[in-house]
Amino acid sequence: MIEPETINEHVERLSAELRRGLIVLVVMSQLEEKAYGYSLLKQLEEKGFQVTQDTLYPLMRRLENQGYLQSDWEIDETRPRRYYKLSELGTAVLNALRRDWKEQIRVIEEIIK
Repeated sequence: MIEPETINEHVERLSAELRRGLIVLVVMSQLEEKAYGYSLLKQLEEKGFQVTQDTLYPLMRRLENQGYLQSDWEIDETRPRRYYKLSELGTAVLNALRRDWKEQIRVIEEIIK
């Protein structure tokens, strides 16, 4: 008989792979309004989606380099922060990704039922 701990280890590993594949969609969906990195980390955490700084910051820089995000430095009373927001291209791509995601969910639900 397979130990429940062994099954849990496999499920955790495979679930992490699924999350890595979804992180772009998740992050882009939260940047329709401007946010800085730490606030985005906390926002995702509150919604149950854990991301590390080591994953999030390089991803946002990459998405900006690809033209999906734009960023601006804001200097307030505490310290400078770099705020990210979807660009026009990013918004169009996010909308297409949402449509694709909904279709993928429909197909997957049909397959695994």
